[in-house]
Amino acid sequence: MTLNEGRSNNTGRRQLIVSGATGFIGQHLIPLLLDDYEVVAIARDEQKARSFAWYDKVRFISLDFHQGHLTFQPEAGASLIHLAWQGLPNYKSLFHLEENLPRNYDFIKHLVKAGVSNVLVTGTCFEYGFQYGPIDAKARPMPANPYALAKDNLRQYLGHLQAESSFKLQWARLFYMYGQGQNPKSILAQLDTAIANGDTVFNMSGGEQLRDYLPVEAVAQQLLDIFKSNKAGVFNVCSGEAISIRRLVEERIKERGANIHLNLGHYPYPDYEPMAFWGINNKEIK
Repeated sequence: MTLNEGRSNNTGRRQLIVSGATGFIGQHLIPLLLDDYEVVAIARDEQKARSFAWYDKVRFISLDFHQGHLTFQPEAGASLIHLAWQGLPNYKSLFHLEENLPRNYDFIKHLVKAGVSNVLVTGTCFEYGFQYGPIDAKARPMPANPYALAKDNLRQYLGHLQAESSFKLQWARLFYMYGQGQNPKSILAQLDTAIANGDTVFNMSGGEQLRDYLPVEAVAQQLLDIFKSNKAGVFNVCSGEAISIRRLVEERIKERGANIHLNLGHYPYPDYEPMAFWGINNKEIK
């Protein structure tokens, strides 16, 4: 574990720890936090962290908690936004249950035992399983793949931990997102690559799936809104609107002014998610 001291906490601001700080969401969330919190950013790759403008404005800790242990001592009453999770987008891998689940639980438990009193963890819309249509955050979880099951089990583990160690838990289920820093295997990233390469054809599924998409900047803002609401419970991070994958792709092609043909039906529809589902917004935090 290596540590960049960054700013010392002499401002009276509350300490906020962000794990997975250099990930897709973390890199967009941290700039929203700097004015109000003393941020402790945790991630594996310090070199990547240095590429962000916020690096010198946080206390950065380089740590892979699958390999090492956190020795950092949080301030009493500090908060944690836990974004870290490895092995995506391989949703079917048993790694999520056998490695991610115990490692993430141990990491969060360690911080809670060390004095963290507010914990926000990002879950996944896949926890709802094969439920169709609009889904409320109060819907019963029905995870149908190892990734979703591991996330749902982590939520339950932390619920039991609350009986032993008092802390507030906010569970934020992420729907779909896009933007700078997205996984290169995501559909819009693949489309952008195809356009950049001058491809004339883009292979995809039939595109009739209905999904809930947000730009990553809006995802980061919703997470901050949930965190600042001070309300415990389960929340959806979503647009509240359905869009077909075909329309999503067509709109990006139009936005890019590209001339590329969609080869619809080239790939089968994914077997780990229903054909049509989207989130219902959290009215209680508006």
